[in-house]
Amino acid sequence: MGDQDGSSMAAQSAQPYVQKKRGLIRRLFSRTPDTSPVDLPKPTVSAPARLGLINLRRMRVQDVAIPKVEIIAVPDTTTREELVRVFAESALTRIPVYDGTLDQPLGMVHLKDFALSHGFEGDADGFDLIAMLRPLLFVPPSMPIGVLLTKMQAERRHMALVIDEYGGVDGLVTIEDLIEQVIGEIEDEHDQEDADSWVRERSGCYLALARTPLVDFGAELGIDLTDHEDIDAEEIDSLGGLVFMLAGRVPARGEVVPHPSGYVFEVLEADPRRVKRLRVRRSGQTAAGSGSVGHAVPSSGASSKEASAPQKAVAGE
Repeated sequence: MGDQDGSSMAAQSAQPYVQKKRGLIRRLFSRTPDTSPVDLPKPTVSAPARLGLINLRRMRVQDVAIPKVEIIAVPDTTTREELVRVFAESALTRIPVYDGTLDQPLGMVHLKDFALSHGFEGDADGFDLIAMLRPLLFVPPSMPIGVLLTKMQAERRHMALVIDEYGGVDGLVTIEDLIEQVIGEIEDEHDQEDADSWVRERSGCYLALARTPLVDFGAELGIDLTDHEDIDAEEIDSLGGLVFMLAGRVPARGEVVPHPSGYVFEVLEADPRRVKRLRVRRSGQTAAGSGSVGHAVPSSGASSKEASAPQKAVAGE
């Protein structure tokens, strides 16, 4: 009965899409065949993810977590002066603390706990970072964000580390990251505009951060940066990923990587694991001046998006 009921309901719902059949005689003796086009669903065009409560069930932790290389964290041997500097430079309110590497997290230190216990101008005597640590949540990347949000609310935790199948840290997510999937971006005084991820030096020449979204920057240039057979658009979403794919490796500082569109990417800053800053210019155009992105660093939500800031450190590596 259950199957029959389900079939009946499906058939009823499909009725508006069934064309009315013509009579047998009319179909047999019609002078012109019925060549009316069939309305087929148009291919969907990729669009920004929609907001709403449905995301709590549809999206997973891995969809919203920031990658490991963007996590700002400190070792358990950090001194009071070093911790003050990290808080001041990052403008974060919560920072993970690890033992040796980020794959061995001990907890997190909260700015309020530190300020109330020691202050920013207090004496270093008696400073005990371990004593100030608060526990962290550890979650798998496949957990629905609605489940994690409920867990965070119940346990009064605002930060969670994403753990891979081998027990290592794979990313970080905050409660704000989850809420933003429902109501949209939550910005505060420390958030930077996304447009600040690149600046225009002159016509046809830009300085850009490697994390700049390909879609946004391609719109600025008026071209599709992934429209080439050698570029897999599903595998990359940033300028840094595009340069890595074109070069087939992590390019070194000063290296110039050509793009099929006629633009070239000049690597201004990089380390052995990733590209950080680029100059994008037309092929044959010389670079004028050294320029700098300066304050143009987008908010990444690292460690605690409640107070996002320029992310300049790679933690636990």
